[in-house]
Amino acid sequence: MHTSEEALIFGPADNAQGSGGDRVFENLFVEHYPRLVRTLLRLIGNPAQAEELAADAFYKLYRQYERESPGENPAGWLYRTAMNLGLDALRADSRRVRREERAGRENPMNEMPENPLNDLLAEERRDRVRAVIAQLKPIQGQVLLMGSSGYSCKEIAAVLGVRPDSLYVLIARAKAQFEQKYLRLYGRTQ
Repeated sequence: MHTSEEALIFGPADNAQGSGGDRVFENLFVEHYPRLVRTLLRLIGNPAQAEELAADAFYKLYRQYERESPGENPAGWLYRTAMNLGLDALRADSRRVRREERAGRENPMNEMPENPLNDLLAEERRDRVRAVIAQLKPIQGQVLLMGSSGYSCKEIAAVLGVRPDSLYVLIARAKAQFEQKYLRLYGRTQ
């Protein structure tokens, strides 16, 4: 049974595995993959991992179409899935970093590679931001990340499936939560 959305996407007789569905899926991929990778890169900070997560999100979208339609907004479904994958990876990375830091403190013979001070400070700030975003609700992290990645409010609202007027409240709350958690963890920095 096909919904009207599936008929628009795959054609009346096609499914996700048919040639029409493959063309539509390919068009979605071509249209959204580069921007999705850039967005995930801002969240994760690792280009290879960002590409892998974007590919995972597209794979999940393809599998979703095999079972049923992901809804009226496949791009929104894709971005939400990718952001959730990114936030999960970020949390896993945070746990890994904490374990490595504990191991490094236990072994004082470990030497840090020499880097220019500015690069080190910038990377430390990025790590702090990632750690705080990992503690936010997923939708709050998504709003902040998408806003800082150049998405318009209209695009963010469409991807997240919220009304534009309620998006402003969501953004304000996300910023307030971010600031509160950042200050609690790191205090005021110059």
